[in-house]
Amino acid sequence: MKYKYKVNGLDCANCTQKLEDALNKKEEINDCVISFATGMMTFESNQEINDNELLYFMQSIEDEVTIDNLSTNKTHHHDECSCGHHHEHEHHHDECSCGHHHEHVEDHRELANSIKFNIVGLDCANCASKVEAEIKKQSYIEDAVVNFSTQKLMVKVKNDDSLMEKLQAIIDSVEEGVVLSKEDNQKIYSKPKLFDLKENMELVEGVIIFIGAHFFAGGFATFLYLFAYLLIGYKVILKAIKNIGRKDFLDENFLMCLATFGAIALGDYSEAIAVMLFYAIGEIFQGYAVNKTRSSISSLMDIKSEYATIVKDDQMIQVTPEEVQVGDTIVVKVGEKVPLDGKVIKGNSMLDTASLTGESVPRSVEVGDEVLSGVVNLNDVIYIEVTKPYADSTVSRIIDLVENSASKKAKIEKFITRFAKVYTPTVVGLAVLLLIVPMIILPNQNFYDWLYRACTFLVVSCPCALVISVPLGLYAGIGKASALGVLVKGGNYLELLKDIDTVVFDKTGTLTKGEFEVVEISDDYLLEIGAYGEYMSNHPIARSIVKAYNKGIDSTRIEDFKEIAGKGLSVVIDQKQYELGNEKYFHELGIEVSHPQSIGTIVHIACQKQYLGHIVVADVIKESTMPGIQDLKKAHVSNTVMLTGDHSTVARDIASKIGIDQVYSDLLPQDKVTQLEKLMGNDHVVAFVGDGINDAPVLARSDIGIAMGGVGSDVAIEAADVVLMSDDITSIAKAIQVSHYTNFILKENVTFTLLIKIGVLVLTLFGLTNMWMGVFADVGVTLIAICNSMRILYKKS
Repeated sequence: MKYKYKVNGLDCANCTQKLEDALNKKEEINDCVISFATGMMTFESNQEINDNELLYFMQSIEDEVTIDNLSTNKTHHHDECSCGHHHEHEHHHDECSCGHHHEHVEDHRELANSIKFNIVGLDCANCASKVEAEIKKQSYIEDAVVNFSTQKLMVKVKNDDSLMEKLQAIIDSVEEGVVLSKEDNQKIYSKPKLFDLKENMELVEGVIIFIGAHFFAGGFATFLYLFAYLLIGYKVILKAIKNIGRKDFLDENFLMCLATFGAIALGDYSEAIAVMLFYAIGEIFQGYAVNKTRSSISSLMDIKSEYATIVKDDQMIQVTPEEVQVGDTIVVKVGEKVPLDGKVIKGNSMLDTASLTGESVPRSVEVGDEVLSGVVNLNDVIYIEVTKPYADSTVSRIIDLVENSASKKAKIEKFITRFAKVYTPTVVGLAVLLLIVPMIILPNQNFYDWLYRACTFLVVSCPCALVISVPLGLYAGIGKASALGVLVKGGNYLELLKDIDTVVFDKTGTLTKGEFEVVEISDDYLLEIGAYGEYMSNHPIARSIVKAYNKGIDSTRIEDFKEIAGKGLSVVIDQKQYELGNEKYFHELGIEVSHPQSIGTIVHIACQKQYLGHIVVADVIKESTMPGIQDLKKAHVSNTVMLTGDHSTVARDIASKIGIDQVYSDLLPQDKVTQLEKLMGNDHVVAFVGDGINDAPVLARSDIGIAMGGVGSDVAIEAADVVLMSDDITSIAKAIQVSHYTNFILKENVTFTLLIKIGVLVLTLFGLTNMWMGVFADVGVTLIAICNSMRILYKKS
């Protein structure tokens, strides 16, 4: 079974990696991946996982984390309240701040004709129960339901005047910090706060006492310095003590304590306090920068509508998208996001597809057109018949793909993870040697001087700057690609995109529209004969000829229609016998034919055994195909290839028009895989681009499979590594550019971090630095690396 959890409380990339390593060592857990960037944890297990036991184990490694089970096979949640205690919900006991246990069964019922609100900030299911009970007591409330799992409040009221203000006042009297908002508001990503005075009051008090200590002398000054040190650094000290209990002596908190204790032992109280203060300030900025990055990436993916408006019995009812069934009719007003995939059954409008496909030009839709979820309705009300449940909708698939993209790690990420495991113990070992060796081999050395240098080494030994910048950078790159309409399923694929030197294309639906058009008629009057002759046929070529005629057909003129499979047809029009078909059919009839100038599928026409002429029908090349091929050349893709089942003459003609380097025609689906494997030899990195169900084997076999997301089959999209939501191959070059830029930023982060850290270590060796510089080499460099990763999001494409 596959399990998926949201892990809350991850504030350190290195700690995240330790947690992931510990989980992977458990017998019942396989392939565990925790993304620091998204907070998502996925793993597989052949056993049923108990959330309580899982959380207990995780908190033995990192005691501040909590988890939310997002798996489809979930058992129950385990949450932590603000009071610091844990609560189980659904049909389990809850423990609240009073210390007593309460039985709480969560109410999941829907209240008909109720007013719905989002309720954010509830810490436990029992708190939700208390809020619900208090609201029900009010005289103006008929009924109320608080759903802790979905953070929804539903109320039926006797009087709606000032309802929201009244409810907020009730909630404030029961639970602090819980915020109410109307459910039909679009999801707003809260802006990260740089500094919360309430949360950091001890830090402020410590700074005031630290400054005041400078005005005193003797024992009282020492007392003030130590008191200030404890106020500023007590969180770090507590974490260090817990780490000692877990026998984790290479944690940054323990190493920071060891270093500052050394400074205190040397009598340098100001240095110890200043280092701890600088570290605390750096952590605040780092947390802000990480949350800012996450918020910026999340806002790019803010494509889900929080509600859908169903039309039933001439009434409009707002429900969550998950509640809508296939076949339901939904209405989308101006400015609203389309919540589910469907077909327009009433109205016409313009849709903003930028958030989904990256296209800046709005697209018009009318009755009969397919509409994808996630786009925004711009100028008129439209009614849509839902064709897919929310779980299979475009929005759901995109969000799932992006959230799970962190599970496939890039080579550079794997390298940094391995390097971090070696780096910290190496630097700590050097710190010990730095303290001991000079005292042995060099004469007249000051022990306290070398102790100070060793303590500075300890400060520099944390690998957070290295570990944090790579996953955040990759996630930013995936977010940027998504904003351009390209879904990359993992950091490994984003990294590999830059190395592509050969791009192989399927033809129909990828380079061409898969729609036939009349491209040549030997005599104009033949179009009418062709349209009447083909009117009774359902073949795509027949439909294209009827469409080109673009006039009404009088079916009474048509008699005795006969279709000859694979050859053509015979039909009587206006009491005259006509034959329409290919060259082979006409040779059998003994009729000589002429050959057209255009290349395509030729329909020859004869009347009463007399040859009249021909109509040529061809697949239409997409407008974006030629610019897309040119953009790939500019992106240093050296070879473009087309694989098709079409006849060689047609294939070569299309290839010459669009600038394809190599063509392989008359191929069956299995032949495409064989041909692809030949192209993949000699260390070439090959991408295959396709859209159909027959392309799935080739997509899966290529180094990078790229599927057309709008017209592509679900099988093809599932088999692919990259999905183009705009069905525009110009997006491939954009994705390659994002890959190059992301890789450049990651290498820049790693190089800069290592140079600063090694530089500070070398300078410390010669006594040319202090602990302040050591802290900068830790949290300061981490902050710079995070900010540098943010550049990926704002890079102009």
